[in-house]
Amino acid sequence: MPSPYRALFAAPGSKGFSVAGFLGRIPLSMMGIGVVTMISQLTGRYGLAGALSATIALSAAVAGPQVSRLVDQYGQRRVLRPATLVSLAAAVLLLCAAHYRWPDWILFAACVGIGCVPSVGAMIRARWAALYRGTPQLHTAYSFESVVDEVCFIFGPIISIGLSTAWFPEAGPLLAACFLAVGVFSLTAQRATEPAPHPRERRGGGTAMRSRGLQVLVATFVATGAIFGAVDVVTVAFAEEEGHKAAASVVLAVYAAGSCVAGMVYGLLHFAGAPERRWLLGVCAMAVSMIPLLLVGNLPFLAVALFVAGLSIAPTMITTMSLIEEHVPRAQLTEGMTWVSTGLAAGVALGSSVAGWVIDAAGARAGYGVPAVAGAVAVAVGFLGFRRLKRPAPGRGGSVEQHSERKERHVA
Repeated sequence: MPSPYRALFAAPGSKGFSVAGFLGRIPLSMMGIGVVTMISQLTGRYGLAGALSATIALSAAVAGPQVSRLVDQYGQRRVLRPATLVSLAAAVLLLCAAHYRWPDWILFAACVGIGCVPSVGAMIRARWAALYRGTPQLHTAYSFESVVDEVCFIFGPIISIGLSTAWFPEAGPLLAACFLAVGVFSLTAQRATEPAPHPRERRGGGTAMRSRGLQVLVATFVATGAIFGAVDVVTVAFAEEEGHKAAASVVLAVYAAGSCVAGMVYGLLHFAGAPERRWLLGVCAMAVSMIPLLLVGNLPFLAVALFVAGLSIAPTMITTMSLIEEHVPRAQLTEGMTWVSTGLAAGVALGSSVAGWVIDAAGARAGYGVPAVAGAVAVAVGFLGFRRLKRPAPGRGGSVEQHSERKERHVA
């Protein structure tokens, strides 16, 4: 590991919460695609599979910010454990309902409960912010977390799809639930690095979404999430049409690998320009990278196209976290980060659902039109809201303070 990344772990407890965060986050990449694989294996209905995956994402979009808001007020341990227990109970219900062919409405009800899963990535980033706020190491820490996200998306789909196709259909979601339990309960046992809570009476009411800059980021990432959700569902269907359904996990892993490589390199660089410009460039790159998928003809070509498409993901996400710090009060940082995840989750719900319908109606190749359209929408929203991102709120978050400290050092 390059020395800037090694230096992060000099802080006591950082290794422990990073490992727990990895285990708690890998279900994010396993559960949705695992449900798609499980339901398609058991019923052959991609429309239902996409709708269930969308329900999980949409439920997470609604519940996630509320859970994170409670975390900001009462602390991670007091909130994450009950929320995780609700999600795990719902996962057990989903597996039983799928296995015993219970009515569809039970499947949807279980998926709503699964959406109570906490945003573990936001919890880990909040711990890094508490350690390194106002220092250049925070950029490196956010870059490392984006790399971890992509590592999860490299191995998560491979494990989930592989187990569901080679062992039994419910194996992927079952293992995802186990990872979630181990990760969250291990993380919440580490009290020394837990950020201090900010009770409501000390910081006032309201929500982080009052920030106009955060509104732009969330709206843009709804469209970005639609890209991710559609690509997942369509890739599974395309691989099945090609006669190699299990290969979908490898292709999706290549997609995440492109983002992982870009994130690792991006974390070693230091930029002097405005972060909102780099963010908009990243959104445009993600949109353009969807165009070659419309020309896909076989799985090797698809893997290459997705690797290139993945190169723009992690840098855009890293810059997004820096922008959140500029536009959201420190006492609402976890909630602000979760709102971006919520936008992604809502987009995943929309993208996976629409893609499932398109696949059922016109086939997998036509389904790649869904992420292309979503990318165009993301660019449009990004340009329309760009002015809001150029005006960060004064006195908020680590990035603003970090810029101020650099100016003061320069003057000195």
